[in-house]
Amino acid sequence: MTKIQYHFDHVGSYLRPAKLKEAREQYAAGDLSHEDLLAIQDELVADLVKHQVESGLRVVSDGEFGRSWWHLDFLWNLTGFEAYQQEDSYKFHGAKTRTTNVRIVGKITENPNHPFYRDFSYLKSVTPEGVTPKVTIPSPSLVIKRDHRSDLALDHYETWKDYLDGLAKAYHDTIQHFYDLGARYVQLDDTTWGYLIQQFEDYKEDPDKTAELASIAEDNVYTINKALAGLPEDLTLATHVCRGNFKSTYLFEGAYDSVAKYLGQLNYDNFFLEYDDARSGSFAPLSQIWNKRKNVEIVLGLITSKDPALEDVNQVVARIKEASQLVPLENLALSTQCGFASTEEGNSLTQDDQWKKLRLIASITEKVWGK
Repeated sequence: MTKIQYHFDHVGSYLRPAKLKEAREQYAAGDLSHEDLLAIQDELVADLVKHQVESGLRVVSDGEFGRSWWHLDFLWNLTGFEAYQQEDSYKFHGAKTRTTNVRIVGKITENPNHPFYRDFSYLKSVTPEGVTPKVTIPSPSLVIKRDHRSDLALDHYETWKDYLDGLAKAYHDTIQHFYDLGARYVQLDDTTWGYLIQQFEDYKEDPDKTAELASIAEDNVYTINKALAGLPEDLTLATHVCRGNFKSTYLFEGAYDSVAKYLGQLNYDNFFLEYDDARSGSFAPLSQIWNKRKNVEIVLGLITSKDPALEDVNQVVARIKEASQLVPLENLALSTQCGFASTEEGNSLTQDDQWKKLRLIASITEKVWGK
């Protein structure tokens, strides 16, 4: 049996309320204290939890209300990394992000004072009985030969393996700390597989480049599994394979075929996979994950978080039934393909739209699984 099996789940991020955006701007300008910012954030997280539960979710997040980016805030608060401004932004299809990045400046270790611990403790305190509070953090693969974040690794480690081992231990210790605070569901969000899918397609005629990409994939599997090894048995570990999500745009496209064999090696309990449009390809690669990782839950991201239009219920049900030819229905679940706001800018829909999306998922879940 899978550990968390609710069939209705959500990736994690939610649109930031105007009150939170204003408070963060005031804090950045020096017009609001950190304590006052956290008080506003906590008030809005409590309201968010209430809305999630009312929408039928039995797994809730803090909406990532305490961070600006889905990944960078976490990384630069690990010991051994720092934030900096790079020359170029991240170029999505039709939009450009801010230029913030993160780089290694020393040995990487868990930060016992990481601000995400405080945010999780508050989330747990306002989560009703019978509902699971979920932690969402970026995968360690985000700093393995991605966007220059590991360029200086060998300035601080004797070998590349030493770096991967140090990174894995920092993550292991961080996840264990979340567990000690009461977390029983931790999700590692990961755009690296989307990046590799795109790269494998772009360089399919270049054997040297594809060998390099395969090496990155193998390093990812090694580091992630080392980070997850030895964690408590009653901790559910999930990943969300993302193709990028910024102001309703995306970074990468392509089917999962080229990376499915690597995904199947990852020791996660739940896999959130994007399947909201033709860019995602067919369900065929699901069998590669299922055949290697029996009893996992595969969460189908068939509902888009990028625009407010509601999907046709019968079409979504038909797609779930199609996927169930490869993975047992009891091991499938439904979600949006990504969060509603991977960065604080958010996607092109309203808060009312996001709750309509979740209510739609709840109704489809009831229709398919009857619970």
